[in-house]
Amino acid sequence: MNIDHEFEMERQNIVLSLRNDRALQCASMDWNLRAWKKKYSYNFSWAGIPIIQLPQDVMAIQEIIWRVQPELIIETGIARGGSLIFHASMLELLGRGSVLGIDIDIRAHNRRAIEAHRMAKNIRMIQGSSISPDIIQQVHAAAQGKQSVLVILDSNHTHAHVLAEMQAYAPLIKKGGYLIVLDTIIEDFPAGEFHDRPWRPGNSPKSAVIEFLRSNDHFAIDADIDARLQISAAPNGYLKRVRD
Repeated sequence: MNIDHEFEMERQNIVLSLRNDRALQCASMDWNLRAWKKKYSYNFSWAGIPIIQLPQDVMAIQEIIWRVQPELIIETGIARGGSLIFHASMLELLGRGSVLGIDIDIRAHNRRAIEAHRMAKNIRMIQGSSISPDIIQQVHAAAQGKQSVLVILDSNHTHAHVLAEMQAYAPLIKKGGYLIVLDTIIEDFPAGEFHDRPWRPGNSPKSAVIEFLRSNDHFAIDADIDARLQISAAPNGYLKRVRD
């Protein structure tokens, strides 16, 4: 779809302004923290299934799917299943592709809801750790021959786990594709927010992203997405493959 050149230039100028607006960024972070405390992301569903994502991130991901047109979307972490349904819905619009979801514990009631959904025909689920050699092998087999693969990481949020996922699945992505690391915002919140979880600032998805990028120059943070969203659970988590 063609976008009017003048309108596109206006949008680029808006993004540039947003990237330089420190006051708005601070206000957005304050909102993010307050919304996190209220479990704001629990409020939404996709096609009847809870999605547990911020609407802004859903919008960003649908733009990426439409632009990249993946043949396979891989997501680690299934939870209630709304994200799998969302991804399958987008692929249905594209007229091609399938979704592969991985979770160490796919609860029976969630599996039933996903399998009963009209989008289930485009979804396959694997139960197990996303960083176990057997699961990695299965995922690589599913991606074999695919020209475009999108990977979204949303399972265990500890540094070591996310870094291992990135190292395992980044090779599946070709130039122009995306590796999306969700919940990087954990790094920016006070440590006390996660007293009942192993992750915290310094041991988070974002700390894993930072380490990954130190030794991998094939990917770069898409800072324009961060600027456009402002409200996001994944700041610095939208990684674009910039070279093969």
